[in-house]
Amino acid sequence: MHSNYEAVIGLEVHAELSTRSKIFCACPTTFGAPPNTACCPVCTGFPGTLPVLNRAAVELGIKAGLATDCEISRRVRFHRKHYTYPDLPKGYQITQYDHPLCRSGRLTFPLDGAEKTVDITRIHLEEDAGKLIHTKEGLSLVDHNRCGVPLIEIVTEPVIHSAEEAVAFLKALRLRLLYAGVSDCKMQEGSLRCDVNLSVRRIGENTLGVRTEMKNLNSFTAVAGAIKAEFARQVRALENGEVIYRETRRYDEQKGETVLLRRKESVSDYRFLPEPDLPPFSLEDGLVERLHGSLPSLPEARRTDYKALYGATEEECDLLLSSPHLASFFESCASQTPYPKLLIHLLLGEILRILPADPKATDFTASPTAFARVATLWGEGKLNSTAAKNLAMLVWQGEQDPVSAMERLNLAQNSNPHDIETWITQVFQAHPDMLESYRKGKTNVVKAITGAVMAASKGKADPVMLKTLLEKRLKSL
Repeated sequence: MHSNYEAVIGLEVHAELSTRSKIFCACPTTFGAPPNTACCPVCTGFPGTLPVLNRAAVELGIKAGLATDCEISRRVRFHRKHYTYPDLPKGYQITQYDHPLCRSGRLTFPLDGAEKTVDITRIHLEEDAGKLIHTKEGLSLVDHNRCGVPLIEIVTEPVIHSAEEAVAFLKALRLRLLYAGVSDCKMQEGSLRCDVNLSVRRIGENTLGVRTEMKNLNSFTAVAGAIKAEFARQVRALENGEVIYRETRRYDEQKGETVLLRRKESVSDYRFLPEPDLPPFSLEDGLVERLHGSLPSLPEARRTDYKALYGATEEECDLLLSSPHLASFFESCASQTPYPKLLIHLLLGEILRILPADPKATDFTASPTAFARVATLWGEGKLNSTAAKNLAMLVWQGEQDPVSAMERLNLAQNSNPHDIETWITQVFQAHPDMLESYRKGKTNVVKAITGAVMAASKGKADPVMLKTLLEKRLKSL
């Protein structure tokens, strides 16, 4: 049944901007403050108060537009959007209506071995609402700390057709915003949230169906689940001859279904009007150009460099680019060693593994020079893989001189032929059964013999030298 239909999806992505204070007042934007301690008469809408625009919020909004190939409006204008929610104390939201800060952008990202481009209709600035906290006793409490936190809303064209496309777009967008320094994009803290607008039509049709909206999805899993559940619901309804209504719905992750919240408002319901307390203004000459020049290299350009310069695979690029801090650390290290592939192995095999469990690990306080030296020692054959991993962890924890640490801890790889021959002889004497198996043609026993020699050397035998000497000894049997 589903194969006869396609989903048509547009996304509205809300990202809280990385400013120290709110968009129209001096209250802090710090997450996790005690309820109702980071608010003031301005952001809670007391009569007689006046908003004052935060310049940093405008600049970050422009950066978001530049990072997504948008046209930047040189004229900035705000509107009031009226609606009545318990967590919106003013009864309206200051936002942008017909003059968004950015428009006509696009984002291209990899998808199933090809490239997909999603057109971005607009990016506009606005203030966030507060937060409702629902208790087990059935009460709804209001925390106004989030009121007035600066947001950008990124609205796409309805050109997405699956949960996989939507999630891939969101991941690419999140990385763009992170690298541009626009937002911390912490979905678990609500600083990146997504509304999904979805309609269904038969394959081959050009007209759009009636869309519904799933609000405030704050994880990639929730976005994918909501799309799949709502697509299935609408297809069932159409097959049963039911009417699809334009409405706002909530995704219940536990039940895996969408639930009606309310009939969808129309533009006229919001009663948009120009914000009388914030007059329109023009951007100063050179501001957009200066902000464009301040943007760092974005993930797509870095991905190309990693492949060309360091031989990184697509999967390795995904992991290295998962954090701007990790990418910057890698690039600093890679410029100081001729063995970038070994460096990638150390970072992704050892360090990335501990990052989620170690909050301090995101500080990246280790010396890039020292870390790169570990990869070089390994590449030069002075360390084996086990010793290199152990030494890399020491450097990550603060060791500044890996060469001294290698000597102090006796981690250096042994390439002395005499020592390796001695270990081989010890293994031959201790395991005559292995030699007998080899004589009978069971060549897979060579791995067991090699492992036993490495164990006898306490992991210090040079594996290349060991292979050469072992093959010579075995041929003489």
